[in-house]
Order: sequence, then structure tokens, then C-alpha cells
Amino acid sequence: MIPELSNPSVHMRDPQRVQEILESMVKAGSNTVQVISDFDMTLTRFAYNGKRCPTCHNILDNSKLISSDCKERLKELLNTYYPIEIDSSRSIEEKLPLMVEWWTKAHEILVKQEIRKDLLAVVVRESDAMLREGFQLFFDHLSEHSIPLLVFSAGIGDILEEVIRQAGVFHPNVKVFSNYMDFDECGVLRGFKGELIHIYNKREGALLNTGHFQELRTRPNVLLMGDSLGDLTMADGVQDMENILKIGFLNDKVEERKQSYLDSYDIVLVKDETLEVPNAVLLYLTGNK
Repeated sequence: MIPELSNPSVHMRDPQRVQEILESMVKAGSNTVQVISDFDMTLTRFAYNGKRCPTCHNILDNSKLISSDCKERLKELLNTYYPIEIDSSRSIEEKLPLMVEWWTKAHEILVKQEIRKDLLAVVVRESDAMLREGFQLFFDHLSEHSIPLLVFSAGIGDILEEVIRQAGVFHPNVKVFSNYMDFDECGVLRGFKGELIHIYNKREGALLNTGHFQELRTRPNVLLMGDSLGDLTMADGVQDMENILKIGFLNDKVEERKQSYLDSYDIVLVKDETLEVPNAVLLYLTGNK
């Protein structure tokens, strides 16, 4: 067993099953592995020194590109809809239309701000966004072993990419599926491209991008990483899957959500701000035991 799996932050419903999946994946070889991950609060930190870290949307919401009136309206939306998103007593079917409503309203508010493309890098640089500790090893190791990393995010793709780029780890094996801004010829935001990707339709995102998954058919072993139960469907576009190991970050409302995470994820990391466990798993899968 991987020593890091005995860290106090690690919880598993069935450690034996985890071991079996790992052994099966090792046997198949790291050239059959792909990593599918959420971004906000999965690859990025939830908090640092007791202070919440921003998501892609927060980076924009807290920036000087947005008027105080707009900030106020976005905050109202957050206070209305976030409690619904994490309410474990509501079904996904019930939450779905409300989540779509939230992001659609938020995007409409942002578009009115006439945000300039050339200022996004500055906003990210000035923000408190941080990838989790150990990110360098995580991204570099995947790149060195040519293991594809697919990032599915309900956030804003342009900002997400900038966070990875500024951290110096946007390698060619990284592919992002997210909500991308649509700028006019003067570089001013005028809308968002394509279908809205939100926390509960990542499955459709995965299925719509089956063309991309086609290239990955030789990689039927998946390491999936997320921080919400909506992230569990991100690998639904993978055909002929052989093994999937699901790692869930439980950052918030631990007691009330712990059981549902243990029932859904193979490994649950409670209030763990590092990528220590995913890194240990990757090193194990690539033979760097």
C-alpha cells in the first residue's frame, strides 16, 4: 500500500478495493492512464492561512475590472445559490435548474462590465488564487510521462488557463473544458462561447467531447479528482473504461457531507490542502515507488 494513504486526512470506505484498483492500473502500465480533474478547490486550494482562496469566478468578482454595484449583485447570487449547491438534502434534479439560473445570471452581469481581455493576466496575478501544494510535481510528472490531464470546470476557462500558465505548468498534455469568454475584435467581453458547463452537467460536457476521448481510447484507466458529487460524472465520455480511481477533496461542511463522499469516492481527503496523495498515486502508477 502507498504510505501516504495512511495520512490522517485520508478516509476510505474500502481500502482493499483501492489497493485492487491500483494494482490493476499498475499492471496495465502508465501509458494506459489518463487523469480527469475538476479545477476550483480540487487543483486549487480551498483556503490558505485560514482564509478562503478564490475560485475562477471569484478572481473576476473581486477584481478591479468590476464595478462595486456588479460585485454586490454577484454576491447576492452567491448567497442565494451556494447554500442550494451544497445542500445534501436536495436532489441533483432539484438543484439543476437553479444552478443554471445562477450561472446564467452571473454571466449576464459580467458581460455588462465590458471586461478587457488584455487585463485578465493582471487580475490573476493580483489575486490570491493558489494551486495546491505539490502542484509542480503533479503537473510536471504527468507531462514527463505523457499522461493526459483533462480539466473540466464550471469556472471561466480564460482565467483557469491563466492560473496554470502563471504557475509555469501549462504543459502540452493539459486540455481544458470550461466556459470560455467571447471577445469582440477590440478585445472586449461580449458573451460566453457554447453551452454552459456547470457543476452538474460535466457528464454532458464529457459526452459532447467524445471526439477528444476517441484519441484517448488506448487509455482506459482513469484517475478522477473532484471536490463535489457533481464531479463524479466527468469520466462518462470514456469508452471501454477498465479502472477508475476516484479521489475526492472534502473541503467544507465535513460532518454533514462525509458519508455521501465516502459512498461515492474511493479516497476522500478531508481538509487536505495538498496534492500529496494524488502525487503518491501517480508516482506509484508510473513505477517511481
